[in-house]
Amino acid sequence: MNELGELNHAIAFSLRGLDAAQTQFRPLKRKNRWSIQQIVEHLLLTYSSTEEMIATRLAKGRPTRKKPGLMQHISQYTVIRLGYFPRGRKAPTLVMPPAEVAAPLSGEELSHRVREQLLHLHELCNDAEKAFGEKQCASHHVLGPLSAAQWRRFHLIHGEHHARQILAIRKEHGM
Repeated sequence: MNELGELNHAIAFSLRGLDAAQTQFRPLKRKNRWSIQQIVEHLLLTYSSTEEMIATRLAKGRPTRKKPGLMQHISQYTVIRLGYFPRGRKAPTLVMPPAEVAAPLSGEELSHRVREQLLHLHELCNDAEKAFGEKQCASHHVLGPLSAAQWRRFHLIHGEHHARQILAIRKEHGM
């Protein structure tokens, strides 16, 4: 699974040993920020969104026809090539986790959900590579059109950004 496997490991590591109550912890000084579980739910929503976009392109039998603009080229270079994910950017509504979690889940349960979703995303990316090669297959709302390899890299960089947030929350709470 390469990058998505690396991402799975980073997220599982950040969630290891947490019970369902601990996954509800938020940053101590910024209580309006997402809890650990909400961060993971945000990640799961991003995977679902990507899966849906790629599946749509596969069903149509052709990659996106969109071309990246100048700002998208710059953003792609910053995130995909340099591995820098900007902080403080508000998530799009589509991938915002619910304000209240339906059922608190343990770190192990959240890790399992992440692993299952990443496996599915990996399979879809493989299918997109078989169908479209290195062409840009689906378009990200900020970065523009990305190839399957670029989607994997995006999710790794984005997921590591959030894994660091989870580890910071754990550290603040002495876990």
